[in-house]
Amino acid sequence: MITARLEHVPGLLLLAPVRGLASEATQLVAALEDYRPARVGLGVSSGELASLRDFFVVADAEPVVPLTSNESSEVWGLVRFGEVRVPNPSFVEVLRWAAPRGVPVEAIDPDDDHTAALFAEHIGYLELVRRTVRERRVSRNPPTPSSPDEFALEWDRQIASGRGSRNYADARDEFLARRIPLLTSDGQRVAVVVDRERFDSVRALLNPGSSGTIA
Repeated sequence: MITARLEHVPGLLLLAPVRGLASEATQLVAALEDYRPARVGLGVSSGELASLRDFFVVADAEPVVPLTSNESSEVWGLVRFGEVRVPNPSFVEVLRWAAPRGVPVEAIDPDDDHTAALFAEHIGYLELVRRTVRERRVSRNPPTPSSPDEFALEWDRQIASGRGSRNYADARDEFLARRIPLLTSDGQRVAVVVDRERFDSVRALLNPGSSGTIA
């Protein structure tokens, strides 16, 4: 997991665990316990947040989670670094950590309809075809770097390398960054949690010049 304190946004801690790894979720919870934020912003939509809370935090039993072939390949690529869980255990553990402490967790990604509109705006037919081809290619031959951090970045790089995909990712990150002032307006400590591959983009948007301290 990578983290940063941002000089242009006092009181904000940005955390970016690798999606799926249980060990990253453990590190994330330890960081939250140490930082003690007054609220947490999570890089998911409101619908995703509700589903995570309803089915994986407060439910008596967790449902079976079907995976696409691409998601299954990502799991198999990550498993050599440790236990892998779905859905993303980092997001689930944030909710489990926050609930008994009364810490509000807010979804700061676009909602599902807005996300669909952004996808349609930036991912044209040709880019959709190319993206599908890239997903199939990486599913057959997952990257084999030496660390989970490098794996997350390379996985995303191989799938989202097209111009339309990059623009789509940028639009989501820009939306998220615009939500941050709503969380930090009262001056209390805030933690923002995003997937590892979004860290550099979100950090640059929140902290021009990227001079924040990385841990």
